Amino acid sequence: MHMQLGGPSYNVPLGRRDARTASQAAANNSIPAPTFSLDRLASTFASHGLSSRDLVVLSGGHTLGFSRCTNFRDRLYNETATLDGSLAASLRAVCPRAAGSGDDSLAPLDPTPARFDGAYFASLLRSRGVLHSDQQLFAGGLGVTDALVRFYAANADAFRRDFAEAMVRMSSLSPLTGSSGEIRNSCRKVNYS
Repeated sequence: MHMQLGGPSYNVPLGRRDARTASQAAANNSIPAPTFSLDRLASTFASHGLSSRDLVVLSGGHTLGFSRCTNFRDRLYNETATLDGSLAASLRAVCPRAAGSGDDSLAPLDPTPARFDGAYFASLLRSRGVLHSDQQLFAGGLGVTDALVRFYAANADAFRRDFAEAMVRMSSLSPLTGSSGEIRNSCRKVNYS
């Protein structure tokens, strides 16, 4: 999936039925919000049969990409005790305090947003999680997610392996059955009759 960016390859089971249409609203209802607490993240993942390890390793997908200011503004201006000062200063340059100003400005989720690596986890160890939900994974204590963040920050191969395995598990959640949806000829587009 992310091979060009350095990520792992993995095989997903064939024959999954996919919807013929997409709904951004439905997708957004299934994705944990960037404001979620650790308890809410864990319960959301658990409700889908996913573990704390799945939560941490799949959150590691944030090693790629960017976030809009609207997703991290509250953390930036209200969680200063858990946000690295130099990161906060650079984020303030693109994300003013006033809502509506700079809402669509982007900031990388980790220092290497175009490379699949462990920089995301290393950032959490230094209070450099851009999203509230990301930094919730590491509070510097002895919790399960703290230990996993430390582990993946130090073990890039384990991160890649566990990420691939968790992606396969996640691909099996709530598949369509019967005549709902279709089995795609190409996963990138709906079949044409």
